[in-house]
Amino acid sequence: MSLEQRINEEIKNAMRAKAEAQLRGLRAIKSAILLAKTAEGATDPLTEEQETKLLTKLVKQRRDSLEVYQSQNRPDLAQREEEEIAVIQTFLPQPLTADELRAELQRIIAETGATSGKDMGKVIGAANKALSGKAEGKAIATMVKELLG
Repeated sequence: MSLEQRINEEIKNAMRAKAEAQLRGLRAIKSAILLAKTAEGATDPLTEEQETKLLTKLVKQRRDSLEVYQSQNRPDLAQREEEEIAVIQTFLPQPLTADELRAELQRIIAETGATSGKDMGKVIGAANKALSGKAEGKAIATMVKELLG
C-alpha cells in the first residue's frame, strides 16, 4: 500500500475518532503529497525515497517552527507543532541510534576512502543519500566531523 493510500485510510480513522491533532498532521502529509505529485517533472506514484524525503522535510519544517514558538514563549503553538511532528514521524523509518549511526558512517568512510577532514563533503553527501530519513543531516555532519577529525 502506498503512503498516499495509508494516509487516506488514517484520515478516515482520525475523523471517526475525532482526533484533531492526528487529523492536522495527516492532512499536512496529504497536502505535501498532492503538491509533490503535481510538481513539474514529478513521477506518479511517488517513489519510496521521494516519500521519505517529503516526510523528513515536513518534520524539519515543524521543528524549525517549534524552535521559533518556544523562543517567543508561545506554548500553545509549540504544542501543535509537537503533535504534528509525532504524527508525521509514525510514517518515517525508525531512526538510527548513535551506535548504529557511527557504524554506518564508518562503513561509508571506508567505502569512499576518506582519510581526513578534506574528504568530509564527500562522506556527508554519501551518508545523507544512504541514511535519508533514518538520521538527521545535523547528526550525520557532527559525527562525520568527529570520526574524520
